[in-house]
Amino acid sequence: MRCPARCSVSDQPISRSTLHAATEAATHDAAHASQQVPTVRRPRLAASRVLVVGDVMLDRYWFGDVTRISPEAPVPVVHVQRTEDRLGGAANVARNVSALGAQAGLLCVVGHDEPGERIVELLGQSSVNAHLERDPALPTTIKLRILSRQQQLLRIDFEKTPAHEVLLAGLVKFETLLPGHDVVLLSDYAKGGLTHVTRMIETARAAGKPVLVDPKGDDWERYRGATLITPNRAELTEVVGRWKSEADLHARVDALRASLQLCALLLTRSEEGMTLFTDAGVLHESARAREVYDVSGAGDTVIATLAAMLGAGVPLIEAVRHANRAAGIVVGKLGTATVSDDELFPDPPALA
Repeated sequence: MRCPARCSVSDQPISRSTLHAATEAATHDAAHASQQVPTVRRPRLAASRVLVVGDVMLDRYWFGDVTRISPEAPVPVVHVQRTEDRLGGAANVARNVSALGAQAGLLCVVGHDEPGERIVELLGQSSVNAHLERDPALPTTIKLRILSRQQQLLRIDFEKTPAHEVLLAGLVKFETLLPGHDVVLLSDYAKGGLTHVTRMIETARAAGKPVLVDPKGDDWERYRGATLITPNRAELTEVVGRWKSEADLHARVDALRASLQLCALLLTRSEEGMTLFTDAGVLHESARAREVYDVSGAGDTVIATLAAMLGAGVPLIEAVRHANRAAGIVVGKLGTATVSDDELFPDPPALA
């Protein structure tokens, strides 16, 4: 299977020995390696067009104080003082793409209800081009979190699978939107929005578009032919089993990539950084976080940064290094957050 040119490992072919040397340099001195990665200028990022498709949800937070236990049951009584709504799922991915200065389009299904309208409002505030299919029978997915003193006490989920007819309409819209985008990003949260993911991958690859997938579950056959897949350790373990060593991991990933015709796999490893597997070899990037407050949504930031960079024509290895730096920034923030291009590429200090 031929991989798209913009997703090649670099501008020129790289041998295994060259890639190994790059890996050693990155592992030995991550800070120095990152300084060698060129800054991606704002006009270049602004030209990047990413189409995000997947399951969206509203992350709703209720913050309050607990001062007593309920007389009705041995549970705390929360006096809610403040509420906050944030984009979740694929909507948060699209928000991350937009925050970097790239053009983000979002294709998804939401209901005709208050949470659906709130998602539309938040997408507008985030400068995301929303291409929504509305399902009157679908309650928009909500994850309601109740917190007190920065501690989550309870999470309540409201969700239902979209209707078949609405998903088919979304597939038709996908084929219409595809020519106007450089990269396709499929964000799977197993809520039913990517029922036709295999057809979408086939259509995008036939059009020469790179396809990035944030996977869910143990059935990865449906992602066959994707350009790049970005599992975390738990997600990969669910598919290939537990590995006994790095060599064992490499062998299992190589076999998986070959069986599913994947150009690349980027394993996100939390405090251990991330590892890229391609035909050219393996590249490891150590974690860059200085302080970790919240890892929720870090995976969204990683794949959004990759997509934005690839759409801007950045070679894959450079895109991975930028994504690693973005992850190091976002985990220092509370909740599902974003990274701006100014944070990722700060201006150099003025000379005295």
